[in-house]
Parts: sequence; C-alpha cells; structure tokens
Amino acid sequence: MEDQEKSGADQTNRVLLLPSDKNDGNVSAIFSEDKLELRADFYPPMAGGKPLSVDYIASALNRLKVIHGILWENIQEAVTSCNLNHRIVHDVVIARGNPPVSEILEYYQINPNLKAPEPEPQGNDRVDHRAYSPFIIVKKDQALAKLKSRKAGKEGRDIYGTVLPYGTRRPEGVSAGANTRSDGTFIYAAINGQLVADNGVLNVQDSLVIKGPVDYRTGHIIFPGDVEIEGPVSDGFKIYSGGAVTIKQTFDVTDVITKTDLTVLGGIIGRGRALVKVGGSLKTKFIENCKVASRRTITVDVDIVNSSVFTLERLEMGDKGKILGGEIYAVQGIRAGGIGKKTGKATRIHCGVDFTAQQEKEKCNYQMRILSAKLNKLRNLMETEAELPPSPDQEERRKKMEEALARFEEEQKKLAGQITAILGRLNAFEEAAVEVSGEIAPGTLIEICQIALFVSEPLRHVRIRLDRGLGKLVSEGL
Repeated sequence: MEDQEKSGADQTNRVLLLPSDKNDGNVSAIFSEDKLELRADFYPPMAGGKPLSVDYIASALNRLKVIHGILWENIQEAVTSCNLNHRIVHDVVIARGNPPVSEILEYYQINPNLKAPEPEPQGNDRVDHRAYSPFIIVKKDQALAKLKSRKAGKEGRDIYGTVLPYGTRRPEGVSAGANTRSDGTFIYAAINGQLVADNGVLNVQDSLVIKGPVDYRTGHIIFPGDVEIEGPVSDGFKIYSGGAVTIKQTFDVTDVITKTDLTVLGGIIGRGRALVKVGGSLKTKFIENCKVASRRTITVDVDIVNSSVFTLERLEMGDKGKILGGEIYAVQGIRAGGIGKKTGKATRIHCGVDFTAQQEKEKCNYQMRILSAKLNKLRNLMETEAELPPSPDQEERRKKMEEALARFEEEQKKLAGQITAILGRLNAFEEAAVEVSGEIAPGTLIEICQIALFVSEPLRHVRIRLDRGLGKLVSEGL
C-alpha cells in the first residue's frame, strides 16, 4: 500500500511525517532555526504496521524540499536500529548544510608569548610568590605583534540548497603606539620598557609607575628604566632598576640596585641585612640599619643610624643631621650637624680613601694570607720529605712539590704587585674634610687618607682636615 504522508507541525520547526496507516513506522523531524540542520526521531511500527525504509525517508525529504547535505549513512543506521530493536531512535542528524565562512581581514595579532613572568619552584618545590610580576617587560627590537594575512570568505548552502552569502569580519587586533616600530610584518619594541596595551594600541613605556605599594600584588620590581613608587615597599621585596628610582614613602628595604639616582622622600629602614647600591646620587630623609653604597653624593636630611655608608663623592647631612654609630666612607668628605653620641655604638669616619680600592686591598690581603699558609705548609712538607729514606717515587713527589712551590710563589708575587698598585690609588682625595656644625662625641674615630684621629673629648663646630706637612689631622673652628 502506497504511503500517503501528511505533514503537520506540533512545534515551530517540528514536522511530523505521518504515513497513511497510523501503525506504520514514522519519523518526526525538526529544522534548526538557520535551516542548516535537520534532526529526526525514528519511531518503530506498531502491531501490523510497516517498518521504516530508507526509500520512505527519501520520499519524505523530497516532499520537504531538503536536497542538500543529506546524511544517508545516518539515516540507514537509524532505520536499521529502529526496525531491529523496535525502539525509538532519538535526535539523529539526517541533513546538514554548510554554513558560510566569513572573510577575515588582515590584522596585527599580539605575540602570544608576551606575558608577565611567573615564579619558578625553588628547593622542595616551594614557590617564591614575590617573584611574581604583573608587568610585561620587553627588550628593544623584541617582536610585539605579527600581521595575520587576509583569509578569503566562502559561501554556504542550507539544507534546501539555498546559497548563503559570507560576511566580513575584522578581528580585534592591535596597532603600533609609542616607542614601537613596524616593518609591515611585525611590530617591534623600539626601546627597553614596559609593554602597555591601551585600547588595542601597543605602547612601550620607558618608566614604571606603581600607584600603590610594592607587595605580593606587584612582586619584585625588575625594570630597565626609571621606577616611581607611590606607596610603601614591604619587607622582602627587591627593586632592580636600569634607571632612577623614586619612592614617595618610607622604604623598608631588602635589596635595591639602581643604575642612576635613588630618591626616597621618606627614610630607608634596612633591619640590619639590607643592601642599597646606587649608580648615581642618593637623597633620603634618614638611613637606619643597612648598607648603602653610592657612586655620587649622598644627601640625608636627618639621621644615619647604625649603618655602613659608602660614597665616591660627599656625604651631605642636614643642618641638624647626625651620624649615630656605624661606619662611613666618603671620598671627598662629610658635612653633618653631629657625629656619635655618648651612650651608643662608636662611629667611624673614613675620608679621602677610595672604598672600592680599600675593598680590593682587603680581598688581596685575604688571598695573600691563604697563599702564605699554603706555602708554609708546603715548605714544611718538603723538609719532612727530605729527611725520609730514598724511595722509587720520592723523586716524582719532590718534582711535583717543587712545581707547586714555584706556582704559589708566582701567585704571591702577582698579589704583591696588585696590592702595591692598589695602595697607589687608595688615597684618592687628600683635600677631604669633615665639617660638623654641632658636636663630635667622644669615642668617634675619624680617618683621612689612612691617618686617624681618635676623639677623646667633645669637639664642637669644627672642620677636621689632613695637614700633609705635619702628617696628622688638625681641627679648625668653623
């Protein structure tokens, strides 16, 4: 009996493909909104009804005018399963069109490898979260973005065979901004600095401004240019700058290294283990319990307390600024309001001496002591060996010890030459002077060009300088 299909809609896009005999197998199909897909539920026949067939499905699709993207394998499999198992087979895709593919215009895609550094595991797989940084630091000539070529579009076709035109899409790309350059294929950084994307424009900033504190949200600060920090710096966080650093609050320092100047509007607190190395000048309100080295002048408004301070130029204190304990090396001299106090650690002042040469000399002296100990031990061993009865391998041992002795003596000679050369440049500024507008407390040691003056009685309003003719330090009233 020929099927006479009737179609009716029980939902907006659902079509019931009903045979003439209600007991025959049938199909319920649903179209997608975009007419790119047709799904179907397959129902087995009831008692006495005809089973489903592929021809029946083909005839039904023809009446529905579905001509493109028919999935015959899916249909065959569903029909077979439905008839054999006598169960409903749900949600089978029986036709699928081809959606249009949009044309993609060319655009610059940001380098996916550009991201902020993440902390690496330390010993025992522990992670130092202070090593985390939210800043993306780039180097000069580093590729920031690459031009992605245009991709052609492609027409689509729905299940009725209707041609679907393609559209045009421009992905959200980036463009070259300040301190960048482009060769038509790549966008490069023109300088070392921080990469900042502002509304799709790539800028490389030569300075880093931190509006808040330096803590776990920022991590250690490692930047090739100038750094400005408006908030406090938490203990344990390091700052390394290839330019100048300005800190607008008190600086709880762990380690800081700057290529040029360091300015701290508050003071510097080091807790005894901090290291500050400044390639230019240093200006701050006070320094407490840390080691500070600067190539140029250090200016401190109030106090230096229990700290080691080194400068290749001058130490300038405020009119009431005091040096309380610790050790100061200032090649060109010191001007302060006061030095030392009666009840406190002794203060030692060294001027006129290049502290870098002093450190080299101390290193060479240490190496000389080690070498002298090795030489004494070797000579004693050679004397003992000479008293032993002759043996076949004695000559070989003697030869090796003589070679070692010659090598050690040559090293000793070189070290002696290095120390002599260092001594020649150790006293770098004989005109250095220590000027104190207030009092120098007893117990203070002042040294200019390795000539010392121990202060046993208070000295007030004085200038201490080296009198090379007398070979001693003299004090003059200010």
